[in-house]
Amino acid sequence: MRKLAYLSLALGVALACRDPEVPDLNNPITDDLLTHPTPSKIAAAAQGLMAGARLNIAEYNGYVSELGLFGRESYIFDPGDNRFETELLFGPLDPGGPRFGGNLWVVRFANIRAANNLLTALGSSALIGLTAAEKEATTGFAQTIQALDFLEVINTRDTIGAPIDVNRKLGDPPAPFQPRDVVFTHIVQLLDSADTHLAAGSAAFPFQLSGGFSGFDTPSSFRKFNRALKARVQVYRGVIFSCATCYTDALTLLTNGSTFIDTTPGFSLDAGVYHAFGTGSGDLSNGLYDPTPAKLYAHPSLKDSAETQSGSAALDRRYLNKIVAVTNRVYDKHSSSYGFTRYGSNVASVPIIRNEELILLRAEANIGVGAANYATAGQDLNFIRVNSGGLAAKTFTVATPAATMIAELLHQKRYSLLFEGGHSWIDYRHYGKLTTMLPTQVGDQMFTLMPVPLDECLPRTRPSRGCP
Repeated sequence: MRKLAYLSLALGVALACRDPEVPDLNNPITDDLLTHPTPSKIAAAAQGLMAGARLNIAEYNGYVSELGLFGRESYIFDPGDNRFETELLFGPLDPGGPRFGGNLWVVRFANIRAANNLLTALGSSALIGLTAAEKEATTGFAQTIQALDFLEVINTRDTIGAPIDVNRKLGDPPAPFQPRDVVFTHIVQLLDSADTHLAAGSAAFPFQLSGGFSGFDTPSSFRKFNRALKARVQVYRGVIFSCATCYTDALTLLTNGSTFIDTTPGFSLDAGVYHAFGTGSGDLSNGLYDPTPAKLYAHPSLKDSAETQSGSAALDRRYLNKIVAVTNRVYDKHSSSYGFTRYGSNVASVPIIRNEELILLRAEANIGVGAANYATAGQDLNFIRVNSGGLAAKTFTVATPAATMIAELLHQKRYSLLFEGGHSWIDYRHYGKLTTMLPTQVGDQMFTLMPVPLDECLPRTRPSRGCP
């Protein structure tokens, strides 16, 4: 898939900055797509969005591992660069480091721009050979991937916010930063617009999706992925902004068949949508596969806080399935004797969203609604405890303290979604529990967000939002 990845980068012009690892190809491919769009170019651009969406996700210093480090799921012990300790654990975060404090920005906006170029080409009168329904389906696909990219941006920058009006030409002024709530609103609008387009779409996409979308590779089934992402976003908004209607909207999505949530007999907790990887010529492998391990270690606290299984001295099944004891590694002031088995090979897929998360999101939304829904939330929490962790069920009632419900939710999400997408950092931050409920070694800093890259700030009037 190298050509697809390069296409995504070629189509994507980052806002005002240039990352040395994301070259500006000055876009002959982009120009050709926009001036002479054809069905084959549209298909290549759509597939490029999938390739772009997985970039910087499963690298050893990418989204999963760096957010995992911030959320005390993991350590990165790189023998060639101690900044994974001196900066990412001790601080301060340097916005000039494109693989450290300033990481996880350019590639996301490159893919957002690539989606905008695809959407422009779809609306071109020069495009011949696609039916109206095929254009609708492709539009819905592009907007959904774009929403996912924006979500990953705001997950890392949080209260700083982010630019959203980025469909600009080279030489235009930088897009202004928007507050966090505006970014989240934009994400919801993108997802809802995408859902409308998908509903009006053709029976099949006019391009092939990767194997990570198996079961969600038609416009109709892809809508369930779209609605699942919206449920996640609405739960996030419910927690962050104390938004009651966001919780109820999420519950509607998670109970009316709009998503792929499933607790019926024969359920699979792993059903969902994934980033796919491979080792073929030009493809991208999963950099989170580190069996030795060479760089990626599990945080020791994961063993310390793991519960034991029902009627057994064995630890939580999720812990046993994802972590293994290894030779102790000392990395200056940190050490770990645990590695990850979460990804069993360098072609293992990385979840974007799966059934287990949806069940926990439904529990979270019910907790957010209030005490009257605690027992219902408890049913989902116990479903995960029993079926995923092998743990004994607990009793949850209207009288259970809110703090107890939240602590249980966060604990279950931590082990169920471990090393999949920075969920511990994101979730504990949403509840203001980073420093009170996650382990912090003396001398470490617990960061709540990543700074805006320096190159993004240089062309802006300063000080301005996100830039000192």
